[in-house]
Amino acid sequence: MTATYNPTVHRFAVFVVLWTILLLIAGALVTSNDAALSVPDWPLSYGTLTPPMIGGVLYEDSHRKIAGALGLLAVVLAIVIWMKEKRRWLRWFAIIAVLGVIVQAILGGQVVIRLLHYWLPVIHACFAQIVFAAVLSIAVFTSRWWVSEQPQFEDRGPLSIHAVALLNAVVIFLQVFLGAAFRHQDMPIWPHIVGAMAVLASVIWTAIVLRKRFSQSRELSKSRVMLHAIFGAQFLLGLGAYWSRLTTADAPQPMPLMIVVTVAHTVVGALLLAASVVILLLCYRVVPRRREVRAEAQSQAAV
Repeated sequence: MTATYNPTVHRFAVFVVLWTILLLIAGALVTSNDAALSVPDWPLSYGTLTPPMIGGVLYEDSHRKIAGALGLLAVVLAIVIWMKEKRRWLRWFAIIAVLGVIVQAILGGQVVIRLLHYWLPVIHACFAQIVFAAVLSIAVFTSRWWVSEQPQFEDRGPLSIHAVALLNAVVIFLQVFLGAAFRHQDMPIWPHIVGAMAVLASVIWTAIVLRKRFSQSRELSKSRVMLHAIFGAQFLLGLGAYWSRLTTADAPQPMPLMIVVTVAHTVVGALLLAASVVILLLCYRVVPRRREVRAEAQSQAAV
């Protein structure tokens, strides 16, 4: 690796990741408190930057301010990366992340302007996961571990570990989509339940492949355990969220228990997707792709 570790860049990237998680919590609070249309205009709130923070306005306007701060942080991160980083692809990736934050902000505004129609809340929720994955990837790419020399492991199996990890991430993202569709009342619950079973199968399959092929890799072993732990917590939170929704269905307003469990379920779902993305990146870092192995073998044979 020609890149060098810059602790300032990496620590700031980690801070942006944590801020993004805070934004996910704020967004989940808006939906759980039925506060999505508490503010009728955008980008201002009732024509001002300082609306009265009462009722649902507290959640909606706080969400907007945290999102605005994320936009500024993403711009600063991109500037720092352009100043400090030698990897040209990472510089452009940081720019793409900034553009993703801008698109997400526009989607959020359209959710309000279009009065929650056209599946916009679902698109907004799912694109937030993509932005989170992008920011998380920058934190991984700028870490000391990523730019250091790492042992390489040979992949042996009918399907490459890169394909397995990618498929696992795609299945989890589709489940996020189904969850958002149910949460915003655009789809019944049963597709989300079926999706949960698909994620269970995908997580188990991915973990088995990692254990059988790369048990000697400390990073992949830890990531496998992390994936299992987050999914277990997410599955239990899903049961709790649905139970709390059923038991408080007749309540005149969202109840605290339902809000807490549902928000936790939403955020841990984002962390599960993040774990799948991290596993995918780790696989690409320590396991050479098969075409790379073949190209190296041909080069050595030619020599």
